[in-house]
Amino acid sequence: MADTVLELRGLVKAFGAVKATDGVSLDLRSGEIHALIGPNGAGKSTLINLISGRIRPDAGTVSFLDRDISTLGVAARARMGLARSFQISSLAQEFSALRNVMLAIQARQGSSYSFFKPVMTDTSLVEPAMAVLQRVGLTDRATIPAAELSHGERRLLEIAIAIALNAKAFLLDEPMAGMGAEGARLLTGFLSDLRREAPILLVEHDMDAVFALADRISVLVYGKIIATGTVAEIRSDPEVRRAYLGDVS
Repeated sequence: MADTVLELRGLVKAFGAVKATDGVSLDLRSGEIHALIGPNGAGKSTLINLISGRIRPDAGTVSFLDRDISTLGVAARARMGLARSFQISSLAQEFSALRNVMLAIQARQGSSYSFFKPVMTDTSLVEPAMAVLQRVGLTDRATIPAAELSHGERRLLEIAIAIALNAKAFLLDEPMAGMGAEGARLLTGFLSDLRREAPILLVEHDMDAVFALADRISVLVYGKIIATGTVAEIRSDPEVRRAYLGDVS
């Protein structure tokens, strides 16, 4: 069995009388894409917030790289290499795509910008940042402020920042949202390769993308995992079909 990078055991989170997360256990293994699917209101956002550290569980544990991180905050988890797509950094909207990635590289190096150094001509930052932008297909948008990028391009920039931060695992929340058909096709191919760099926990409603990408799928309904398995197993599971997939074949 591949090494376990991220492990959830018995996670519980209630908001008043509602259990948004009800005893969830799952794991993310090296080299895989593990998709998390479920209907709206199933508790996917709460679970991702528990994993990333935005909220604390009422019970259960989150372990990352063999360390219990249940009490750590977002920043500490990010420093360990647990990268959430739209929270890796609040994109500096006024900065170019290139400079956003350069900031991530500097953060990884543990240094900060100097007011006395022309950072935009610093090849030790520019060259690796451009290489990352090339990987996600944003080379020709490098000089464009983040605020002027399309929604889909901003999602790609967030993934670029995660790569620049040397993530050990990616939490990608609806990366296909805002993508056209061609953009989704290209991103699907990119994510398929990205799993070799670090495993991906993928929350996604685009079932074509999920079925194309996932090594395993977990189905969350009313805060509980009702099934985990391969694409074939999930597609043929009668309980999953009743709860979520309907007539998908």
